[in-house]
Formats: sequence, C-alpha cells, structure tokens
Amino acid sequence: MFVNVDTVHDSPDFPEQVDVVVIGGGIVGTTTAYELACRGVSVALLEKGLIGCEQSSRNWGWVRQQNRDMFELPLAMHSLNRWEAMSGEIGRDVGFRRSGIVYTTDNPESLAKWEAWGEKAREHGFVSQQLTAEQAHEKAPGTTSKWLGGVFSPTDGHAEPAMACPAIAFGARERGAYVHQNCAVRGLELTGGRVGGVWTERGLIRASSVVCAGGAWSSRFCRRHGVELPAANIMGTTLQTTPGDQVTPGCLTTPKIALRRRLDGGYTLAMPGFGRVEISPQGLRYATKFYGAYRSKLAKKLQVRIGRSFFRGPEAAGSWEFDQVSPFEQTRVLDPVPDMAQARAALAGLHAEYPALKGVHIARVWGGMIDTTPDMVPVISPVEAIPGFIVASGFSGHGFGIGPGGGQLAADLVTGATPVVDPTPYHLDRFARGSRIRQPEMM
Repeated sequence: MFVNVDTVHDSPDFPEQVDVVVIGGGIVGTTTAYELACRGVSVALLEKGLIGCEQSSRNWGWVRQQNRDMFELPLAMHSLNRWEAMSGEIGRDVGFRRSGIVYTTDNPESLAKWEAWGEKAREHGFVSQQLTAEQAHEKAPGTTSKWLGGVFSPTDGHAEPAMACPAIAFGARERGAYVHQNCAVRGLELTGGRVGGVWTERGLIRASSVVCAGGAWSSRFCRRHGVELPAANIMGTTLQTTPGDQVTPGCLTTPKIALRRRLDGGYTLAMPGFGRVEISPQGLRYATKFYGAYRSKLAKKLQVRIGRSFFRGPEAAGSWEFDQVSPFEQTRVLDPVPDMAQARAALAGLHAEYPALKGVHIARVWGGMIDTTPDMVPVISPVEAIPGFIVASGFSGHGFGIGPGGGQLAADLVTGATPVVDPTPYHLDRFARGSRIRQPEMM
C-alpha cells in the first residue's frame, strides 16, 4: 500500500553542474542535502520516485538514543539535537516531540542487558532511568502485563515520518538546493578514476562529489561500479490505528508490541523484531558476512522465503548501460506487500495489553524495506577506490532516528569539515578487513 507523504515541489530548473549530487530522497539524503545547502554548497538532491516514500515514511517514527549500539550512540545523541532544532530552522513542522521512550519487560535477562548498556552509555554522557516493577507500571499505565521492570529515556522522542523528509527537502530547496523527483541516477561519470558527475535518466550532471543515500538500493548501485557494500534488506510490517485514548504521549515497547502516539490521535503499531528476508542474488553474495547475525537470537523472528527479489528490485543481479532504463526506473517506489497476519497479531496484542484501546481498529497497513549491514551499524564513508564517492547507507532500521546526524556527518566528509562525530566506526572498509563483523550489541 502506497504510504501518503506530504507533497514536495521540484525545483524549476534542472542543473548541468553542481558541487555535490545526493542520490536518494529519504531521511539521510534530504538531511545531507539540507546541511550542504546551509553551508552554501551547490547541491542537487535526486530521487527516483518521490521524496520520503520508501522506508523513511514507513518506519515507526522513533527518535531514540536508548539501546543504540555503542558505535551509534554519539551519532544518535547528536541527531536528537538536530531533530529538535530543525522545525525552527526550516519553518515547517517535522513532527518531532521530545516525549520520552519507555521499555517494559517481564524478562530478567532484558533488565540485566539494559542495566549493562546504561553503564556503558553513561561514559558517553547519556543517562537513562532503570525502572522497578512499580515504576514500569507508572510509566506504562493501563497495561495488563505484570512487569518486572523497565527503562525510561526522558530525552528521547518521536517524529512524523510522512512530514519529516518533505519538510527537510523544502528547507534544502529554500537554501538553494536543486530537488528533483522521478529522476533516477543510473550511475557515476568517472574522469581519471574519480567522480566527475552522474548519469541520470534526464542526462549528465557534472559534480566533483556524489553521496549515495539510496537505502535498500544502495548496494546494487555500488556493485554496478565494483564497490562491495554488504547489505541485506529486511521487509517489515507496520500499521496505523484509528484514533483512540492516549495511553502514552510518546513511544512504548513491550516484548510483544511497539507503539507510538501519532499527531492524528491514532497509533503507529508493530511487533518488535519481526520481518522477512527473501532469498536473492545479493543475499547469497553476502551470506557469509551475515552468518553470525542470522544465527543470533535476532534472527528467530525472521521468515526466509523465495520471492520477487530474486529477479527484480534492489537485490537482483544484472547490469545496465547508462543510456538504458535502469532498475531504479523500473521500480519508482519500493512497496513491499505487508504481512496481514502479523498486523492482526499486533492489533490483538495492543487490545490485550490495553483494554482501553479495544475500540481502535486498523486504519492502514504497509510494508517497508530495511537496509541492514552485518553489524547493524551504518556505512557513512568515502569509497577509497573512487575519490569523490561517499556512501551513507545501511542504517539497519535506525535511519529515521539518527538520519539527521548521519546527514551532517556525510556533509562533513564531503566538505572536509571537522566531523561531528568520529567517522571511523562507520567506514566501509571494516567489512573487507573483517574487524567489525560481530553479533550486534543491541537492537
């Protein structure tokens, strides 16, 4: 089901030359373009479909620091500050509200993990509150489960995915960026081994730097140029409920459901950790790098099956010439079929946990494609083999929350500015070295 997002208007002129081309109009691409435009850099933001219409509008809308991988935490902390400032800078609401995030559990192992995580997080300056059983019920009033405890991060928040990317793209365009939708980038123009521009379906745009922020499509784009970006795309299901009583002002996760209060009075609802993976040429290519992740507890909720991904879409095989229709034009908006059984189970879980919400129903259901790296930490990195080419992808389901920080880091790498955080953990070559392939610390 196509997700409704706010409308974005293209720039009136199509550029022949800019300093930087950003590929992909999701949260990472739009924030990269916005940060570059704010610095006076000439930038073109190109989207094969419509701004924010793939995973950046299909996620839960959480903006969190709590339970991030320790390599991601500094970026998440910085992103919270950018989220808070952005509406005021742009003059349009991105839907961000700093309302706190609550985790509850009836599992003592989860409590021990959260406590250990909190001790490490304090070294980075982030403090969350470990909850007793009584406090967990106070933070999640109206729930029927008997909680052993939980954790509360009062400085975390949420935003509205359907509003955010269009508003940020508007802000970029108002600051001089070119914004063009339904304009796929077919490949890189290379001059003397380095970036000289991009070939689009409308022709060549010359540029000295290119940022690939194509989400689920990034790995296939990179392979066309001999660049290995290990990625697996996980399909998730999310739903929107009809309006109901407010049981939480922000976000809540229990072992069975994750929900966010929406500005329209309903809830965005999902089942944590559930998804499906389709067998594909890309998946087989990088299977050994994901071996540890697939054997971990994180993989127990994943369904594996054969589907259309083997022959078509971001994980298929095959090459193309730049004067031919590319795979990016064949699928303007990636719109995976949602798992309706999973959606119904999520709603049943909500009704069981919150009797006060038994009157709410499913309003809409959608599927999304989550581009995931073997260690579930993003790649925000120059590609050493192609000077001028930077990848900002593989955010592993965390991209919406940490996207603004990721966009700023990508802009820093392009311009040579002092990086907002240490970029070393996000470097692409960690997979070739094998030094960081490990089981993720925390989802």
